[in-house]
Amino acid sequence: MIVVDTKQLTKIYGGKNDSNSTHALNGVDVKIEEGEFVGVMGPSGSGKSTLLNILGGIDKPTSGNVKIMGKNIETLSKDELAIFRRKSLGFVFQDFNLMDSLTLKENVMLPMILDKIKPNVMEKKTKEIMKFFEIQDIANKYPYNVSGGQQQRVAASRALVNDPAIVLADEPTGNLDSKSSNNVMKCLSKMNECMNSTILMVTHDPFAASFCKRIIFIKDGNIHMEIVKKGDRKQFFDEILDCQAIMGGERSDI
Repeated sequence: MIVVDTKQLTKIYGGKNDSNSTHALNGVDVKIEEGEFVGVMGPSGSGKSTLLNILGGIDKPTSGNVKIMGKNIETLSKDELAIFRRKSLGFVFQDFNLMDSLTLKENVMLPMILDKIKPNVMEKKTKEIMKFFEIQDIANKYPYNVSGGQQQRVAASRALVNDPAIVLADEPTGNLDSKSSNNVMKCLSKMNECMNSTILMVTHDPFAASFCKRIIFIKDGNIHMEIVKKGDRKQFFDEILDCQAIMGGERSDI
């Protein structure tokens, strides 16, 4: 099943006829199948964050088509999009986006609370998913009482709790040390392998990217190349580094 399907996706900031306009995406076609773990990489300003924002319904394309589970998300009303995002998309952000006033358990429950799920169902699902991510022992602590890596595992639990069609991860290891990064990426990989979760992750980190099964490289708003993991993670890591060397160049982020 195709979860994400974009056709000729363009995004122009500043107006089509404005001489100072910025072309963030130039006719990008992306297909993601159910159960894939796809990384998006590229130099700063390449358009990868713009792509993620459009897929997440945070931004709208200038032209082109975005389908998630066969639904044209750019045609949805504001209310329809809010419901669709809550039910069909899971989000993992660089800065965790947890609510400090809620316990870790309550943070995980939040999407189900908004959907008015029965309390006994919420309890059961929250317990299961926190056990899956090995954070059940800290369920009643608050975000400021635990490490960044633990916070990110809570964020991943929250992203999965409503069984989304796809999890969108934006630099999930960006604020973590190497040990925590490794733990979080193992968790995302476990989500993908054990729960068949479909994941799209934007990252600049070759180590994090090596956990993916496929990498799309974007440069200057275009898909520049694509690689698929064939060997072990070390081989894939080396291949990612080679591709980054070919891509080269950095400029201000979009």
